[in-house]
Amino acid sequence: MSRIPSLRGDPESLLPLTPAIFHIMLVLADGQNHGYAIVKEIDQLTQGRLRIGEGTLYRSTERMLEQGLIEEVHPHDADQEDPRRRTFALTPWGWTVARAEGARVTSLADVVVARGLVRRRQHRRAMKR
Repeated sequence: MSRIPSLRGDPESLLPLTPAIFHIMLVLADGQNHGYAIVKEIDQLTQGRLRIGEGTLYRSTERMLEQGLIEEVHPHDADQEDPRRRTFALTPWGWTVARAEGARVTSLADVVVARGLVRRRQHRRAMKR
């Protein structure tokens, strides 16, 4: 079942995002990038806890293109880019949805901390002193 909203729809209609899609958005929030670099950046961001394979990347980016979350762009420095690589950037709608998911995840994290399941990082650092 496709959940493709109007580009002027409610971003909440797409939430929660899959981990793959949200992480792709996190990488693209730092600027346009191509698939292989996105995969490598997700690996670094998650310290290897989330590995996105080629198939997942392809399916996720195709879905994101259909939903208007990302767009394919031409790299700024075409001389250094492999012409076979597809480069993506967040659209304004993608930014809106990413912010909504960020707010949802932050709210959930607040509940996790409040219930004592984990402590905030700054609390761990303060405890080590």
